[in-house]
Amino acid sequence: MLIWICLATFFVLLATPQIHSQEIAVATQTKPSSATTGSIATEHKTIAPGSYAGDDQCRPCHQEKFDSYSETAHHATSRIADLHSIAGNFGPGSDTFKTSNSELIFKIETNSQGQFQTAITGIPPDTTSRSERFDIVIGSGRKGQTYLYWKGDQLFQLPLSFWTELGQWVNSPGYRDGYADFGRRVPPRCMECHATYFESLSPPLNRYNKTGFMLGLACERCHGPGREHIGRYTAKSKTSQESAIINPAKLSRDRQVDVCALCHAGLGEPARAPAFSFISGESIDDYLTVPAASGVKIDVHGSQVELLKRSRCYQSSKAMTCSTCHDVHRPQRDAASFSVRCLSCHKVENCGVYPRAGRQIADNCVDCHMPKQQTELIVSDSNGRKVKPQVRNHQIAIYEASKLQ
Repeated sequence: MLIWICLATFFVLLATPQIHSQEIAVATQTKPSSATTGSIATEHKTIAPGSYAGDDQCRPCHQEKFDSYSETAHHATSRIADLHSIAGNFGPGSDTFKTSNSELIFKIETNSQGQFQTAITGIPPDTTSRSERFDIVIGSGRKGQTYLYWKGDQLFQLPLSFWTELGQWVNSPGYRDGYADFGRRVPPRCMECHATYFESLSPPLNRYNKTGFMLGLACERCHGPGREHIGRYTAKSKTSQESAIINPAKLSRDRQVDVCALCHAGLGEPARAPAFSFISGESIDDYLTVPAASGVKIDVHGSQVELLKRSRCYQSSKAMTCSTCHDVHRPQRDAASFSVRCLSCHKVENCGVYPRAGRQIADNCVDCHMPKQQTELIVSDSNGRKVKPQVRNHQIAIYEASKLQ
């Protein structure tokens, strides 16, 4: 299982994407034909370190969007670790994590060198320990966070994560309780959904350029690298009428949904192109093998696109996309507020619950028709107890268990 089933879209908190990059160029590379590879023949734009400008360069012209997007989950999905970005508590009573193994505890510590997870094995005074520093935070902290550390130029996941609802440290999902495992490698496909850019130096698969990455999902993750765009608009005389930037709202419906599908359609294995090579406007099918929208069981975690495509609402519409309900440029936390989108097509009087519940149902279509359900893909052990988060099901449907009583 890839790191926390690719860690996809699990958390939320304010963060600023941080740029660690050099000059960037976007080159066009022809992919081998399907006759030799079994995949779709196409051209891919490969992005080398440097063509990203960073959100601060977008700010002068897009201040309002910059301010609101800075508060979103996407913007906060990864950052450099420090006491501000780490949601977990380092105070007394929270700085020790006991496991089901009486000879293994973890200490969560902070000092002048940073923040550390330390595994202490054995019975005092005969103990051994291993410490690794929190280097990268994955997740904003709204639901939880997991953490990565560098060993040379390789990225690994730390054994402890933080679960916000429980307010405590837990074993990272998929980690066996009672074991100190610092060896889970973090592959590019995981980072692709939690960062704007990482330059892979594989093999091994978790080796990266430590000066060639950009944390958080910046504006350019969906709009494409922006250095050329900014250069054209800040030049004294424009040399081209083209903006050199992508506006996803102007793409076809399928291509708009593909922008989201890169990270909200599951792992999409096997990959047909390197991570971080997808650019908005291209077909996701050229990059990932996305599970079919019907005929297979789909977990609610990280598979919002496939579930949406199973919905009658989506199938009956020629224009519905993720953006029909979601405004990616601002936080949206009130599920009831989405009802206005539902009622633009549906009449509340036609709901089967209306005769006994009345107009109150108009305030919250979502909790009935898109209920939160427990995922089976993210499972953590907490001192012998298994915990799983609830994720909203994006298949719009009638769920018997969710009907108002």
